[in-house]
Amino acid sequence: MAISQDAHTVKQFDLQLANLRNLVLEMGGLTEDQLKRAVTALDEEDMTAAREVIFRDRLVNGMQAKADDDCINIIALRQPLGSDLRMIMSLANTVTDLERIGDGAKKICRMAVQIYDGVSSPPSAKLLRDVTPIAALAAEMLHDCLDALARLDVEKALTIIHNDDELDQEFQSALRRLITYMMEDQRTIGHAINVVFIIKALERIGDHCKNIAEHIVYLVEGKNVQQRRNLDMSLAMSAQDKSET
Repeated sequence: MAISQDAHTVKQFDLQLANLRNLVLEMGGLTEDQLKRAVTALDEEDMTAAREVIFRDRLVNGMQAKADDDCINIIALRQPLGSDLRMIMSLANTVTDLERIGDGAKKICRMAVQIYDGVSSPPSAKLLRDVTPIAALAAEMLHDCLDALARLDVEKALTIIHNDDELDQEFQSALRRLITYMMEDQRTIGHAINVVFIIKALERIGDHCKNIAEHIVYLVEGKNVQQRRNLDMSLAMSAQDKSET
């Protein structure tokens, strides 16, 4: 039995969507690897590895360009509606956040090179004490949001959104400590400022992970996070009213 043109078109469209999703997940894997390499290069004072991360950022940028082109082509040729359009727009927004996470990894490596390849002596351990725990939180958020994207797991996405508050609090605490060190000893100012740039890059990576989690909620449910919270609140209030009557 011959396959109709309409059936063939639908199968081709489904394949394009699947390829786009796979490309975004592949890009996510690359950015996760870049972040791990950046943090390891900083921790081990490995400037060769740091420069490799900086060089590899062009791979992330290339994947962003490819994904953007694919999104535009699918919309132009297929004119998708409903959940298909949500899928494309959510993936397009996710690609933007992944590219900026890649930029964050590159920023960490640039600061590492500035710290350890400079003419001054390396910074004291106390200046870098907060980098490892903040980096661990950011790496965990990135891993979890990529897993949530692969599984289209809304509950996990909502947990990631909530966890961003913890990373923000760690960042603020670290920032206060660095300011204190600079006030106590002006000789630490140069290195401390570089460390501020590093922890700020990690904090921004957390923000982009939160954005990706919000894209997942919209992709699956067709509601932004605030709409979902309002709905959950309304349902909770309705249940409470019923229990009181």
